[in-house]
Amino acid sequence: MNRRQFLASTAALLVARPGFAQEGPFRMRYYPISPGIGLHDLTPARDGTIWFTAQGKGLLGRLDPRDGRFKTVSLGQGAAPHGVTIGPDGAPWITEGGQNAIARVDPSDLSVTLFRLPERFASANLNTGVFDKDGTYWFTGQSGYYGRLSPKTGEMNVFKAPKGVGPYGITVTPKGDVWYASLAGSHIAKIDRVGGNATVVEPPTPNQGSRRVWSDSRGRIWVSEWNSGHVAVHDPEDGSWKTWKLPGERPRAYAVYVDDKDKVWLTDFSANAIVRFDPAIEKFNVFASDKANANVRQLDGRPGEVWGCESGNDRIVMIQTIAAG
Repeated sequence: MNRRQFLASTAALLVARPGFAQEGPFRMRYYPISPGIGLHDLTPARDGTIWFTAQGKGLLGRLDPRDGRFKTVSLGQGAAPHGVTIGPDGAPWITEGGQNAIARVDPSDLSVTLFRLPERFASANLNTGVFDKDGTYWFTGQSGYYGRLSPKTGEMNVFKAPKGVGPYGITVTPKGDVWYASLAGSHIAKIDRVGGNATVVEPPTPNQGSRRVWSDSRGRIWVSEWNSGHVAVHDPEDGSWKTWKLPGERPRAYAVYVDDKDKVWLTDFSANAIVRFDPAIEKFNVFASDKANANVRQLDGRPGEVWGCESGNDRIVMIQTIAAG
């Protein structure tokens, strides 16, 4: 697709769809990727590009938003990548469930390095990863595991989750604490970064299905609750919880992301939408996709922009928020 074709295909999509509450001129743009590629997660890079995982084809891709062009690289035979994040080295690091490994891709030549989990954890079902302030990579495995990898030495430790299956989303707070969410276990947990033990924290809503987590600037842990359709926040400083139900009937909150202004973004499979929540005024904005079955499974961003993968349509979506306040 050349630049003219790309701009023509997206020109009509630059304004958020009408009919929902608006606080400012949010703008949406879609970037089509190859049909059937199986988009899952993404993360913005320092150079302005967007790295994405294509679980359906075992690929990692890099999108240039300036012209909509992208490149992909195979992660290996049987690859099925899930999460991706940028490391302190500027490279994308991937939870590569198909090969039961953590993968690093060199941004300069797209060469792939694999750090495989020990054989006894062959069914870990890797999900997401994050770097702490010391440069250690922490990851989750939905079959009941979480672990850490030292990129400098290659040393890896894998731990059994205290309540078994479920570890899914993971986040790091500004002061360096690491938390994960357990979907099947319906809880969140804080990891002791030295000893590796995890302490379970139970949300107030039973069987809520805590799917993903993200820290705000104050170190509060925001949780997308898949089963309950709530967004919840836990403050580790005082142990408190607050919850809000997403708008609409039977919401299904999948992804959560907190932007640089501490506004909370979620995806709702039932509403086929990305949802913005302002905790200060307890108000939601809903941005519905222009196509059915968008199924945005993850969100990430940088100042002024929120990015997500429409796994159902194999498109990347961006919402500009610079003028939103």
